[in-house]
Amino acid sequence: MAAKSDTIVKFGSLEPGSYDYRFKLGDDFFADYENEKIHGGDVLFEVKMDKKSHSLMFHFDFNGTVETECDRCLGAMSVEVSGKESLYVEFGDEAVDTQREDMTILRKDETKIDLAQWMYEYVAVAMPMQCLHAEGQCDPEVTKYLVNDEAGKPADTRWAALEALR
Repeated sequence: MAAKSDTIVKFGSLEPGSYDYRFKLGDDFFADYENEKIHGGDVLFEVKMDKKSHSLMFHFDFNGTVETECDRCLGAMSVEVSGKESLYVEFGDEAVDTQREDMTILRKDETKIDLAQWMYEYVAVAMPMQCLHAEGQCDPEVTKYLVNDEAGKPADTRWAALEALR
């Protein structure tokens, strides 16, 4: 995937200090990633970068909504996401993908970093494990085939003959 210029931070010419950035991730951003759970979204990232002489520290604060599908009826729905994350960047002779998710190593001659992959992963991890419409909001054409009461009796009468075999 090509780097997106709107998620790139150019730090090479900056003096050590603190810098603030804002990134608005929309449907176009999420379309670049192949994920069956996230179909689009509107997420605002506020990023603070602390630049030191031999390292960078990014602090991410984000919130917004992502478009997904209901796990019950498969209908479209929006889910709120938010979170705070940090990323530590060191410099070395070559870029290394570390085993730590909160750290990366760039070549010491690098002058910019694309934050897109980290921001995408932070949003994906912030999603709830189960996405469900509010009670009564699911597609009735789908839910009529689901179990509809506490006793576990199927709503579809074709299953009644199998229930008698229990």
